[in-house]
Formats: sequence, structure tokens, C-alpha cells
Amino acid sequence: MDVTLRRWADEDFPLLEAFNTPEMTAHLGGPETAQQLVERQARYLRLNESGEARMFRVDVDGVPAGGIGYWQVDHDGREAFETGWSTLPQFQGLGVARAALRLVVAQVRSDGRRDLLVAYPGIDNPPSNALCRGAGFVATGEGSEPWRGGILHFRTWELDLSPLDLAGRMPVLDERFTGDALDETVWWPHYTPHWSSRAASAARYHVDDGLELRIDVDTAPWAPEWDGDVRVSHLQTGQHSGAVGSGEGQHRFRDGLVVREQQTERRLMLPHHGVIEVRMSAIRHPDAMVAFWPIGFEARPDDCGEICVAEIFGSEIEDDGGWVGVGVKPQRDPRLREDFEKIRIDGDLTAPHDYAVEWTPDLLRFFVDGQWVKSVGQRLDYPVQLMLDVYELPRPDGHRDLAALPHVLRVERVRVFAP
Repeated sequence: MDVTLRRWADEDFPLLEAFNTPEMTAHLGGPETAQQLVERQARYLRLNESGEARMFRVDVDGVPAGGIGYWQVDHDGREAFETGWSTLPQFQGLGVARAALRLVVAQVRSDGRRDLLVAYPGIDNPPSNALCRGAGFVATGEGSEPWRGGILHFRTWELDLSPLDLAGRMPVLDERFTGDALDETVWWPHYTPHWSSRAASAARYHVDDGLELRIDVDTAPWAPEWDGDVRVSHLQTGQHSGAVGSGEGQHRFRDGLVVREQQTERRLMLPHHGVIEVRMSAIRHPDAMVAFWPIGFEARPDDCGEICVAEIFGSEIEDDGGWVGVGVKPQRDPRLREDFEKIRIDGDLTAPHDYAVEWTPDLLRFFVDGQWVKSVGQRLDYPVQLMLDVYELPRPDGHRDLAALPHVLRVERVRVFAP
């Protein structure tokens, strides 16, 4: 299903008529008159032309399916954009509105004129309230106002798109990788070695005014028994696993995993809320992927969710930009749901960029170069360990591009700020 937005045009008036049924307007006080529809159409076109609003038709595989937009408002004395949407009945329940709202949020982010997006769905409209919650909006209150001859009772939802503000905050970790040795009071240079061994999972790295994590021609797969021909060079800031032969260990990435080597527990740098940031350079090669993805330390098995600050596949980097994956992955935490999204970022991703998350008990806000890119409204409330790595992913035919090696992830710094 391909959901796209098209600028609202003269020929889209029949969509307004299709939206104007008792069923479609049940949460809005009922249908408008024919004259009110004509005025609404003219307003959409006029505000689009003036730039005061951006109104769109929503298409599914090229077929008109709904409408969505955003327009200028004053929200409690602050300049904001308001958004609203309608989806035709035959397209409801398919994720169309969710995809359209994501596209509108991206439009607002690119617009840049205002850094607050608000929505006011009716309290008696569960799907629209759930849509706001799932898109990272925060419910901030309720209200009522006269509307179409009645009273509309609404809930206020806010999506804060403001930049990351670190003014006056001092980091509890400001790792620049200086000197000639890795600080192993902070970093453990192995990739979940309990599923394999310390020898097989050992990182290849160089420290000298920055960190280089490297995959070489002779780098072997880290755990062929469980992960095939995947090669990785990785640092983490904690280690927890059970006895040999048990299934207890961090990052249970597939069923049936068994601990193969006993490990000493390490509690090195385990943030619990605050800001976590990395400055790193991605690798433009179809076999490479780099990532910074704190995961639960797993003192309790369910405390295993992932905060993906940045996941960048070399196959998704182009001359003028690329795609950066950010969000929350539940892994095996039953309290979380996956809310992960690839965000288009302009510029050379092989140059250094800052990737960060601002993490509070019920909200995570993600940033690239200090600019907001995504919010996730979920509760992830336990310590995490930092996970920083470069992967070489196997091709279906088993061929390795040896001439392109080594793959080198360059990291300038990692910072952690307390809540």
C-alpha cells in the first residue's frame, strides 16, 4: 500500500462531499450545508495559495482515499500548526490515516516555521485519539467549544518539534576516545559474547582522538550458529547473562538462543532517562550498516526494549542524503510496541552527524544534528546500556566485496546527560 499526499486542488471538491455524511461527521456535530462545503473548498485553495495552510488529498496507490492538512493557529499564546484529517470508510482500519499523519509531520518538520503541532479530536472519537497517541503526540488537556450548532468536547494533543536544548547541562559521560587505549571502565569491546565467545565477538578498533570500529578482510562471523555470516565490530557499556546452557542473556534476537560462554556481569554506563548522543559517520556500501541502539540491561528479562538512536544502512545512502532509522523496538518487552521509522536526512551521511534521543519516563524525542525528527509516546522505564557498532551483512550469494574492506565506522564522541 503506497500512501501519498497531493496538494488539494479544484477537482477534489467531490471528496469534501464524500466526507460530509452523517457517519463521517458524527464526531463533528453533523454534516455541513452545501454552501458551507463550497466555502470550505474555497478556503482550502485560498490558504494553500497564501501559505497559511497546507491542505492535501490522501491517495492510496493513486486512488483518492482522504484528506489531511495543517494550518496556522495560536495555541495558548504560542504559534503552532493544527492538523486534522478524514479518511473514506472503505480505507479506514488499514493504516492510511497513520501513514498520512506521518507524512504531514514530515511536511511540518521541513516547513520549519513553527515547532508545535496540535490536534483537537473529539473525546468520543477513539480512533483519532489513538492516532495522535501513536504518532507521539502528548495529551495535555480537554476542552469544549460551540461547533455546528452544538458543543464539541475535545482532547488537546501536542507534538513538540522544538530543537534539542542542552544549554546549561553538563554531561555525565563525554567520551572523545582520546589517548591510545579504550576506557574499559566504560566500554566492553565485545558483541553479546554470551551467545558466542569473547574471542569470536571481540571488536576491532583503534582509538586516537576518536574511535574507529573496523571490519577487515579476515573478520570472521561473530556467531555462525545463530546469526549466519553476519560480521560485526561492537562496543557496549554493560554485560548480563546467565549460566552456560541457559537462555538468559541480553539481546535475545531469535528464538532458541543458548548461552555458550560464561560472562562476568558488568555495569559500566547504564543511563536511565536523560539525553544520549553520538557523533558518527556512516558508511556508504551496500553490505555495511552502522547503529547506535541502547538496549535494556535486562536485570529482569522483560526490561529489554531498544532505543534506536540511529540505524543507517549503506545501501540507503545517496549523494544528497539518506535514510536514518530511529524509534523504539520492543525486542521482547511485552509492554512496548514497535514505533520505528526511517527519516530522510539531507546531506552527506558519511560525514559526521549528531544523533540523539531525549528520554523521559513517558516520551522519547529523537534528533539529528539537534533538529527534531520523531517522538515516541511510550514508557520505557529501566536502565539501558549503550550499543555502538558496524555490521557487514551477508549477501544472498555469499560473495564478499573484499576490495571495499575495511569497513570503518568513525565516532567522534558519545555523550550522556542526566535527566
